[in-house]
Amino acid sequence: MIVRAARETDVPGFLELAAQVEHWFGPMADDPGFRAAVDRHIGRSTALVAVSPQRQVPLGGLLFSVKEATGAGETPTYHVRWLVVAERARGRGVGRALLAAALRRFVRGPGTVEVITFGPDHPGAVASGARAFYEALGFAPAEAAGAGPEGGSRQVFRMPLG
Repeated sequence: MIVRAARETDVPGFLELAAQVEHWFGPMADDPGFRAAVDRHIGRSTALVAVSPQRQVPLGGLLFSVKEATGAGETPTYHVRWLVVAERARGRGVGRALLAAALRRFVRGPGTVEVITFGPDHPGAVASGARAFYEALGFAPAEAAGAGPEGGSRQVFRMPLG
């Protein structure tokens, strides 16, 4: 597997990945707002894609951002905005590789990484393994977040860095 910066030619792959998880997150693949977010992240070089080396088929994708510290003594907050692994590639380390690459590329010094994922009562919490995935990487559940577009519960997970 190769993890690299996403390019404009990867947009169809991102939309394909989005379509695979719409049953958990609501419509995305045809949503102009999602497409604009993918384009923005690609333009800023904050979108990563994991591909198979033989066919360059997308195995997973990640959108990342940072909120810089604004005051003395504050540290930046890094955000995993979207992380999806293709159904055929789940459980093979793709998500872990994408997140590790994002931390290497985008994190400078101490701070906190945040991600919003399923709340504990959301059907996708167990089926997707997302909560267990983030906890295994050192994230801890924090406060509740607003409901997802499909109406399901969401929760912030945080991981302190350095």
